[in-house]
Parts: sequence; C-alpha cells; structure tokens
Amino acid sequence: MIKVGMVSLGCPKNRVDAEIMLKKLQDAGCEITPEEAEADVIIVNTCGFIEDAKAEAIENILEAANYKKDGKCKALIVTGCLAERYRDEIKEQLPEVDVTVGLAGNNDIVEIVQKAYEGSFSNRYGKKEDLIIDGDRLLTTPPYTAYVKIAEGCDNCCTYCAIPKIRGRFRSRQMVDILFEIGNLVEQGVKEVILVAQDTTRYGEDIYGTPQLTVLLKNICKIEDLKWVRMLYTYPERISDELLDLMASEEKIVNYLDIPLQHCDGTVLKRMNRRGDRETLEALINKIRTKIPDITLRTTLITGFPGETEEQFESLCDFVKEMRFDRLGCFAYSEEEDTVAATYEDQIEQQTRVDRAEIIMNDQLLISSEKNTEKYGTVQEVLIEGYDDYIKCYFGRTRADAPEIDGKVFFTVTEPQVIGTFVKVRINDSLEYDLLGEMEEEGE
Repeated sequence: MIKVGMVSLGCPKNRVDAEIMLKKLQDAGCEITPEEAEADVIIVNTCGFIEDAKAEAIENILEAANYKKDGKCKALIVTGCLAERYRDEIKEQLPEVDVTVGLAGNNDIVEIVQKAYEGSFSNRYGKKEDLIIDGDRLLTTPPYTAYVKIAEGCDNCCTYCAIPKIRGRFRSRQMVDILFEIGNLVEQGVKEVILVAQDTTRYGEDIYGTPQLTVLLKNICKIEDLKWVRMLYTYPERISDELLDLMASEEKIVNYLDIPLQHCDGTVLKRMNRRGDRETLEALINKIRTKIPDITLRTTLITGFPGETEEQFESLCDFVKEMRFDRLGCFAYSEEEDTVAATYEDQIEQQTRVDRAEIIMNDQLLISSEKNTEKYGTVQEVLIEGYDDYIKCYFGRTRADAPEIDGKVFFTVTEPQVIGTFVKVRINDSLEYDLLGEMEEEGE
C-alpha cells in the first residue's frame, strides 16, 4: 500500500481538484496520510496566480523535498497551476521535483503515483481543457462544509490575470451532475455548500445559451437537509434582479455576495478589461442593499495597477469609505508575465502599490470594527466549527462569514456542544474582525 501525502495551496477551486485526485488514489488502494514524514509519495498541488502564491508554492515544494532525505518519501510530484504554467522552469530550477503534472494530467494521477513510487519518473501534460471537473471527492474540509465547483476556466480575460492561459476557456458542468454531487454530499452530512468558479454568475452560458445560475440555485434549494448555500466570485455586471429576488426569498441561500470589483475608477477598470465605473457600481450596491437589506457584501480591490494616478487612488479610498463593505480584501498589483497589463509602460513602483493597499486595509479595519459594534445585542445563528482550548470557548461562523476568509464568532456556553451543529448566539462584544458572545439557552 502506497502512502500518499498532499499539500494543496491556493483557492477553493484548486482544493476541489485536489479532493478529486485524493479520491482516485484512495479508491486505487493508496493510503492517504496527513503526515508528510510518513508519505511514500508527496504531492504539492500548487497555485501560480500571483507572485506571492508562486513563492508559497516553491517554499512548500522545498519543504516537501526535505522528506526525501529525512523521511520515507521516494517521489515528489508537483501538480496545479504552477505546474501547468511553469513546466520548463520547474524542471530547470527545482531539480528536487521528480514529476511535474499539468492540469490534464490530474486524470492519470493514480498511474503517475504508482510509477513514481516504483522509480519511473515521467512528466504528464495535455490539453488543459481536458481536466476532468466531475467525480467523487475525498473532502478536505470539515464534514459539514463543502466547496462545489460549477465551472472551470475563464473567458473574461482581465488584463492583469493569467487564469485563462493557465486554466483555459470557461466551461460549465452539466446541471444534473452538480445536483447529483450536492445530493451525495448532503447524504454524507454536509450542511453548507459553497459554489465556486472563476465567474459563478456566468454558469451555464456556454452549454445552455444563457446564464443559468438562478435555475441551478432553485434546484439546489430543493435538496432536503441542506442548510446553507453560498456563492463566491460573482461578477458585478452579471448580478441580475432575478438572482437578487431569489436570494431575498429563499431561506437556504445565505444573504452574502462576494463581488470582486477590483477598482471603482472607470478608466482603470477599462484598462483592466472590466466594465463599469464608480457611478454604476454604487448604483448596483445600493440596489442590492435595497432588495436585500441584511446582505453581507464582500469585495476585493487592486491598488497600484499600471497608470493608477493619485487622484484615482483617492477616489478608490472615498469609494471604500462611502460603500462600507462588510468584508474587503485589498491586494497590491502583481505584474504577471504573459498578461496584457505587464506590457503597459506606466508601471507603478512596488512600494507605492503596497502602501496604497495598506491604506485601504486600514480604512476597512475601522469600518469592520464599526459594523461589528452594530451587532451588539443581536442574536446570530452560528455554525459551530470548534473549541478553543486557550480561551475556553467555542467558535463558529454566521451566514455572513465564508470559511477561511472572513471572521468568526467566539462564544461561551454552559454545556458541551456538537461540532457542525447550529446554535443561537447573543453578541455582546467584538474584536477587529471577530464577534464575541454567549449562546442562547433554550427558551430564552
């Protein structure tokens, strides 16, 4: 029996790829181990989206390589976006890697692992569009939560982004396959599903002729025993009235929208090959909040994009202060090779990019703190995720919190609780991004 260890980096979409590979390996008789020191074969499933992600991937590859010297490891395999994008560079600069596997190679991961274990090292590539995105998975999330990839690739071609070159064109999964998968996940005990794609709002356009996200959501909500449905990566220009009306009326769909706006200035957005301007974005946000008053809005922004003037940056700061997003992440522009934006001559100094991102995040910190204060005295439904031995209390998430990227609720109780269940918590205090409270007893 071959023991296989895997480190998966990057976004939830990459995690789903990892889970499909792990299930294939488990079904083939491999033992999956969380201990790299015990693994015969180690797989590092990488992200290669921006410079920080590449650095993290390389660091993990080198750490895993140490187990070839000090552990049982006989082979180190690299998969994922970095492997797809930098196949030649990995071969030349990372001799510690035995096998590099492009996205299409994921389909043959069992054969690749078996041969590597036997000492036969052969890189595996193919057409990225051949990556299989359906199939059983070995969940790496807690048993009550699962990501569900509804599409792969991207056709938006933002000028700063290499995803279309790495992952290929946008291609949706068949709705029947998605529903079948979610039904199986719920039977296994999953209470929350999180729909992911590079652009979830575009789902179905390529195979059904028009976007079908609302139809998909209506069918998902018919699945009994499913508690929460969450969407990530919704594009602003594709957020329809039909989608908002469905969210407002359907209890299972959490009132949470992740909208990667990237900027508010029309000129900057146009150079990013994105639509809209400050006026249209503010109108959209106001409409969303009118239709769904208790909506939680999350966005991501980029500072220091080529040509961003001080005036345009100040406008972005004002936009953040006026819109008061519930959740916000801001990133300094990363100059990626093979992207249009990398060819722009008006690149901005790296330190300026970073300084601007820090200013935005400092502004958001105040907003987040104020919004948390507004929740004092309210009772929130919380999905229990664990117990903190240090501070002696349980913690979990509300409908307003996506796993791993948003805050948590820490709360005290009088009796032991079951992880993965839902309780009512009265909020009485907060930290910068987290809430504090106490569980409401029955009858209170």
